[in-house]
Amino acid sequence: MSQSKRPVSLTIAGSDSGGGAGIQADIKTFQAFGVFGTSAITAVTAQNTLGVAATHLVPADIVRAQIDAVVKDLAPSVVKTGMLATRELVTTVADGIREYALTPYVLDPVMVATSGDRLLDGNAADTLIQNLLPLATVVTPNLDEARLLTGLAVVGEEGQREAARQLVRMGAHAALVKGGHGSGPEIVDLLWDGTEERVWRRTRIMTRNTHGTGCSLSAGIAAGLAKGRSVSRATDDALRYVELAILRAPNLGHGHGPLSHF
Repeated sequence: MSQSKRPVSLTIAGSDSGGGAGIQADIKTFQAFGVFGTSAITAVTAQNTLGVAATHLVPADIVRAQIDAVVKDLAPSVVKTGMLATRELVTTVADGIREYALTPYVLDPVMVATSGDRLLDGNAADTLIQNLLPLATVVTPNLDEARLLTGLAVVGEEGQREAARQLVRMGAHAALVKGGHGSGPEIVDLLWDGTEERVWRRTRIMTRNTHGTGCSLSAGIAAGLAKGRSVSRATDDALRYVELAILRAPNLGHGHGPLSHF
């Protein structure tokens, strides 16, 4: 636990040159929640609201060096992960989380970008399931990611319910299965912590400005956990924050626009 008055969060994720997702979204969200943000960058991407044009992976030893540097000096109160891209990076990050006993830990299993670009190698998914899922205080998949992780169809609220329970059976302490990638006028987000279920329902906002919603939500949950809140309370606060950030989006770019993180 950090000894400073302001909690410290560590995000281990990719960089988004467009500023709407990844490390940039995480740091902005941490700041909005009054938490000091630190980072370990796993990849540099050339991307904007239209998609990912190029990706340069950071060598695993440099990723580990970033984690070491942050943990040894700034003592983060919480860690979250986003884009990890490869099996080697997943293993490196899992080793660091275990060795430093970094907890709480929010696992955002970034597999596919909003634009449809694949952000996690197929052979890295099994490694993520085996090495990171059991360490997670909460895992936050969207519908597509929940399908890839569990092998279930994940259709409708009942499908989300079964996927959340399956993810907890697979080792996560809690699972938030998000419904934003579904269809229909209502969005359902479902949290299961092994004991209690909580469901959030809200009217779908018809907008193109959804770039970075998953990153921002998981960062908001991490910030809440850094402040000592429960997973349920942290999730509630983060969902409210993301909804407001969508409503106040600056309407930038020609594709999936970024949120307003202020």
